[in-house]
Amino acid sequence: MQEKDNYYVVKQKALPEVLLKVVEAKRLLDTHKAMTVQEATEVVDLSRSSFYKYKDDIFPFRDDTRGKTLTLVIQVEDVPGFLSQILKKIAEFKANVLTIHQTIPINGIATLTLSIELLSENGDAEDLIVELEQVEGVHYVKILARE
Repeated sequence: MQEKDNYYVVKQKALPEVLLKVVEAKRLLDTHKAMTVQEATEVVDLSRSSFYKYKDDIFPFRDDTRGKTLTLVIQVEDVPGFLSQILKKIAEFKANVLTIHQTIPINGIATLTLSIELLSENGDAEDLIVELEQVEGVHYVKILARE
């Protein structure tokens, strides 16, 4: 019986250094077509065996989410007009809002669940999430799902 792959979204600060070096070596190989794996791993101070061990298992989140559907959970303060501020940020990225659900506020806090489609030519998900996290009154933004 074959094991099922599990996927996780992890912030960069939680990743071991070896995985970050693999991502950087892959970036070097993509941007410098004449560069060899040996050269790329030397530049980032990584063994070739570590590169080959992890190269198919790690990729930058933004590369896989461009032009994809994201479902976000956003905890916000219950302030009149707040949803329009969130939607304005999403509109700045020209993302398509597919669904919106807001819970009934409890103790002045509401939870939004938004499904959006973000096209590659309009920006990437990482930048959008950073922008949403900086809106005053947003407690947190979490990625619930991506397609």
